[in-house]
Amino acid sequence: MEISVVIPVLNEEDNIANLHREIVETCNKHDYTFEIIIVDDSSTDQSVEIIKKLAPVKLIQFRKQFGQTAALDAGIKAAKHPYIVTMDGDGQNDPADIPKLINKLIAEDLDIVSGWRKNRKDSMSKHFFSRTANILRKFIINDGIQDSGCSLKVYKSECFEDINLYGEMHRFIPALLKINGFKLGEVEVNHRPRTAGVTKYKWSRSIKGIIDMIAVWFWKKYAVRPLHLMGTIGLFLFFLSFISGIMTLKEYFNGQDLSDTLWLLLTLFIFLIGLLIFITGLIMDILIKTYFENTGRRYYIIKKETENKL
Repeated sequence: MEISVVIPVLNEEDNIANLHREIVETCNKHDYTFEIIIVDDSSTDQSVEIIKKLAPVKLIQFRKQFGQTAALDAGIKAAKHPYIVTMDGDGQNDPADIPKLINKLIAEDLDIVSGWRKNRKDSMSKHFFSRTANILRKFIINDGIQDSGCSLKVYKSECFEDINLYGEMHRFIPALLKINGFKLGEVEVNHRPRTAGVTKYKWSRSIKGIIDMIAVWFWKKYAVRPLHLMGTIGLFLFFLSFISGIMTLKEYFNGQDLSDTLWLLLTLFIFLIGLLIFITGLIMDILIKTYFENTGRRYYIIKKETENKL
């Protein structure tokens, strides 16, 4: 078993050495061939100095803070082994759970297995925001995962061949992979209380996460057919403008001075907005097709090709 462990870190000087030791112990115990990739998101404490003294380790340093998603993306792109494990650098994820996730992934032939922090050891506020986000996520994108926000996950490296992560997208990696046809699983994991350092979680991240959630929803539904969405909205507005136009004509034939009513302006306004949205959909459709043709990328993913010869 060959695994790459990817850990984004920001100001975790009191946690990272112990976490590294636990990962090494777990990997050696199960005879894994492994690498540990730590991505430092421009820490201002002694985290980098401590990491440089650890072994084995591959350290990637950002010039400034780009966020957890960027750190995960950089670490995943640097990974060399066929299985990628991601986890937080605060020590709340338990490295002893790594074999449990890997065993489930292999036994059930899955592409990703996510940890489920069923008994979370977080503050009430963080727990509240996380639960609220999970409810919204199930309603909007429904990736089938109980706890998508858990950083402890194992992936087949092929999951990331055509995926780049932006914004706060790390929370929605399972949804992105599910859109592309990868098989997901989940297993309960141990969640430990933070014993040192300060949480990086802020309510503003929840807002950004909701915005990214909407982007994932759009990508899931309309990535290769944006005209279906924009065109539907445009046609609906055309219909409303038609109804408004009928009301305008009714007012006119009833002797109403159209300069004294808003029906005519409302009809023109709704019609023009619908036209703009419809045209926007056409432009987006052209751009999507141009993107796939110019980049040589496909909007579908082939799992396997088999050929039988006589």
